Amino acid sequence: TEQAPAPPGDTGRPPDRMTQRLLEGTPPDHQTVLEMGFWSWGVVTLQNECPGNTLAYSSISFFYSPTVNDCPFFPLQIDYTGTEPSSPCNKCLNVSWDSSPPCTCTINFTLEHSFESNVFMYYGLSNFYQNHRRYVKSRDDSQLNGDNASLLNPSKECEPYRTNEDKPIAPCGAIANSMFNDTLELYRIDNDTRTPITLIKKGIAWWTDKNVKFRNPTGDGNLTALFQGTTKPVNWPKPVYMLDSEPDNNGFINEDFIVWMRTAALPTFRKLYRLIERKNNLQPTLQAGKYSLDIAYNYPVHSFDGRKRMILSTISWMGGKNPFLGIAYITVGSICFFLGVVLLIIHHKYGNRNTSADIPN
Repeated sequence: TEQAPAPPGDTGRPPDRMTQRLLEGTPPDHQTVLEMGFWSWGVVTLQNECPGNTLAYSSISFFYSPTVNDCPFFPLQIDYTGTEPSSPCNKCLNVSWDSSPPCTCTINFTLEHSFESNVFMYYGLSNFYQNHRRYVKSRDDSQLNGDNASLLNPSKECEPYRTNEDKPIAPCGAIANSMFNDTLELYRIDNDTRTPITLIKKGIAWWTDKNVKFRNPTGDGNLTALFQGTTKPVNWPKPVYMLDSEPDNNGFINEDFIVWMRTAALPTFRKLYRLIERKNNLQPTLQAGKYSLDIAYNYPVHSFDGRKRMILSTISWMGGKNPFLGIAYITVGSICFFLGVVLLIIHHKYGNRNTSADIPN
């Protein structure tokens, strides 16, 4: 089928199949804080491109590159999409949003190097355009901030996920409706014994999001009573007030939900899922050896040619291993140096000419 053209005012790029189906109301068969900080810093810095900054760019590039490369290895990525017939998750490839019970699969892998410091566990998605204009606007920030009036009367920007069966949807919009809901569990295998790795679910969202932008409705009673009169998003298996058993991580302030609602700029992205903290200084956080990843496969991506992966990463004091900024600074510094030489030659050759004309008496 032919894709619908991008709406007026958009970038001109037609939405991918997944986004188009979300915006039409048809469900598909379905950067960490540190990384985002480095990207923002790099973008702001690179705006000052001029020959006078050659030395600064070159110095930063040669300083930054070896520092991030202190990390002994790239992040470990486990693709569990299941498109390959030999994949343990191939049986879950065509899972739907409302599959019950969820399809489960297990992937075994080996960690070649130990992770010494705290470990960040991410989920990654590919070919998922969270940056589409209509998708980004499909939310009600007043509702997410706990406004009781917006809870029962969501913004029209949430269409077609504003109401369902004559009840307002909480949270409304395409972003919330497509929330990632796979469950990942990590185990260490030692002598055929599986030991669960403690995964921390709190502290993964930005402080400003958790404490300022997202709030539950106010009033008397528990969350079930506060959300009375609303219904869950179409693709959710349970309502928002049942996301977690802990009151400080339930409803609109659930951190998995908050992380998902901060949309990504690129179609291939990763979002923080869990934290693995180092228990003591005598042992690494994750020792080298055999591990297994248990997956409750709830989030279908095959219909829009997407891919899913689990990522384990650690950081140094300069952040994660990312050679982009080092390469970018070296490239910009080289260009600035070349332009500086050209301008110096032009100035030396033409700058001392007397351009004043003789005025006759």
